[in-house]
Amino acid sequence: MTLLTYQVFKTVADQGSFRKAADILGLTPSAISHTISAMESELGFSVLNRSKSGVTLTNYGEHLLPYVNAVLNSDESLWQAIAEFNGLKQGKVKVGCFSSICTNWLPSILHSFQNEYPGISIEVFQGTYDDVIYWLKNGVVDLGFLSVSSAKDIPIEPLYKDPLLCVVPKGTPKREPEEYMGIDEMRNHQFVTQRESTDADIQNFLKENDLNIQSNYHVVDDLSTVALVEHGFGICIMPAITMNDIPYQVDCYPVKPDAYRIIGIAAMNKEFMAPAVRTMYNHVLEQYQQEEWRKG
Repeated sequence: MTLLTYQVFKTVADQGSFRKAADILGLTPSAISHTISAMESELGFSVLNRSKSGVTLTNYGEHLLPYVNAVLNSDESLWQAIAEFNGLKQGKVKVGCFSSICTNWLPSILHSFQNEYPGISIEVFQGTYDDVIYWLKNGVVDLGFLSVSSAKDIPIEPLYKDPLLCVVPKGTPKREPEEYMGIDEMRNHQFVTQRESTDADIQNFLKENDLNIQSNYHVVDDLSTVALVEHGFGICIMPAITMNDIPYQVDCYPVKPDAYRIIGIAAMNKEFMAPAVRTMYNHVLEQYQQEEWRKG
């Protein structure tokens, strides 16, 4: 099989359509179909299910895709290394991130990096923590922003300590005058919660402090969560960075005991990064890693 075969397979898998893959690769649908058929014949098993609604990966195809991604990423790394030997900074970096990083950090990162390295392109994938973990492990992205607690077995470099806040409807009376929200006072409120894959750090905070809440609202995105809080459906816990660009009228209090999520940049194999990926990785460290971890 050739690199073109691998590229065709990956593109069809990503797009779920022979025609869409053909448009992206500049080939005809029949050429795409022939390439996949030849690949399946050589492998001895089917990698795609075909139907009128499109194509999906077979079980064999799902297991094969990470290896195909690894081959394509290795080829990209080779050409980036050749460009580096020739004094050029070229290539592509694929970055996975969650919502609040996408809205708060990423625009600045993209601007500063592309001003310094115009020959390196960046492809961005936004999703939940679980999405970023899957993308990293399956070679879909080169680098991923995660919280340290969500990364688990994925190597991650800590960057920033992000305080957790208790968010309540504007003007909500407080039982105590202090400028924070304690656990006992939180117990008196209904909560709006997000799915655990969306922000595991918040779920950890609730569990660690025995806040066994019963919530009727299980949402995914930050805006929906805070919108429900604004309209009086409950309170929520949110990282401080997330609240930077929330337009709703709410009050925010530091939580007691103090709690944080630690944001980091993750990569599966730091020792074997492609030159462009390593350049991006170091750029993020220089721009966002706090002094406490630089010293460490």
